[in-house]
Amino acid sequence: MKGIVLAGGSGTRLYPVTKSISKQILPIYDKPMIYYPISVLMLAGIKEILVISTKRDLSQFKSLLGSGEELGIKFEYAVQEYPNGLAEAFIIGEKFIGKDNVTLILGDNIFYASNFGNRLMKVSKLKNGAVIFGCYVNNPSAYGVVEIDSNNNAISIEEKPKHPKSSLAVPGLYIFDNKVIDIAKQVKPSERGEKEITSVIDVYLKNNELKVELTGRGLAWLDTGTHESLLEAANFVQVLQKRQGLYIACLEEIAYRRGYISKEQLVRLAQPLVKTDYGKYLVQISNEVM
Repeated sequence: MKGIVLAGGSGTRLYPVTKSISKQILPIYDKPMIYYPISVLMLAGIKEILVISTKRDLSQFKSLLGSGEELGIKFEYAVQEYPNGLAEAFIIGEKFIGKDNVTLILGDNIFYASNFGNRLMKVSKLKNGAVIFGCYVNNPSAYGVVEIDSNNNAISIEEKPKHPKSSLAVPGLYIFDNKVIDIAKQVKPSERGEKEITSVIDVYLKNNELKVELTGRGLAWLDTGTHESLLEAANFVQVLQKRQGLYIACLEEIAYRRGYISKEQLVRLAQPLVKTDYGKYLVQISNEVM
């Protein structure tokens, strides 16, 4: 399974903050925003990750993340010239994906739940078809919406419908088999001029190859596309970390606990950060008895 983080777009809803920097570089409390989607892929056991962004912003991500070697994983990078839709990620990433299945996550989505990592590991073992998540929201018209039957089978999916058929939004986390590349190539742009991810999902739906995982009440899903939602997300992370003493989206911790890096490597990663609570947390982890 390969992973893609789509971190493109111009971030106009966050102007003037994002006039010269990618929104996925902005901090969500104590970490860059992109750490959060990357952590989801790592929790799913994915070690090869493609970061797609604009030509202007890609150098920022390369500087921040590097090759991934120090985390025991591998980052690759690609440019999306124009915001042509989420489905274009599979066309851009065709060579990277190769013959593998792929998980796509949006660079401005944050997920948090107890045991979410193990759940992702299970779902990411997909062999055929596609898996999307269904998350209850009070404003489904702002999202892609999936309608399900009594057995949680998908009935329909619509992109930002004026009259939603359910309250289940489809968050920015999608798992597909290798057929997604050819499907994405055949998708025609919508009225917005974009290759919509819902059009790709609809193909799997019509072929009876779409599974829906309900997130339930135990999962927090935050979309950080506005100034208000940025603040809400930062407050959410701050409260959880301070009260629990456990960090969210700490890439070094995930790499260590997944066995990608050794204790010695973790300590080395912590050294440049020892003046921060983040660095002290890494040192604390390295001193734990495993």
